[in-house]
Amino acid sequence: MTWDLAAAPFIIDLRVGSEDIDGLGHANNAVYVTWLERCAWRHSQRLGLDLAEYRRLDRAMAVVRHEIDYLAAGYENDELQLATWIVDWDQRLRMTRRFQLKRPSDGVTLLRAQTTFACIELSTGKPRRMPAEFLEGYGPALIGS
Repeated sequence: MTWDLAAAPFIIDLRVGSEDIDGLGHANNAVYVTWLERCAWRHSQRLGLDLAEYRRLDRAMAVVRHEIDYLAAGYENDELQLATWIVDWDQRLRMTRRFQLKRPSDGVTLLRAQTTFACIELSTGKPRRMPAEFLEGYGPALIGS
């Protein structure tokens, strides 16, 4: 499959279930946001930064902005692939991921999105500098690193 970015993405497989369908007969836009979160979490887990590690460090990457372009509809039983790349970070507070959702059966891109995250201290909810473990975990996944 061809993706928007040349670097190899982290990919999850998805299937549109009956519970994902809205009154218009296609996957509801809110479901796509859930899928973005699921993909980002699974990638973080693969990089060794799961919820237990976030709690141990008293740090987390929290969403501050989603930018989503809904390009085509997904329908019940569609098999989809959602890819993500870490495309930018300041190594202090902010990180940006890009996403692309495709239907392999016809190669159609259903969605392109970008999410900006900020590092927060879990105990206070306030912005805090990324710990060394975040630099070590997320750093190698940055495109071009």
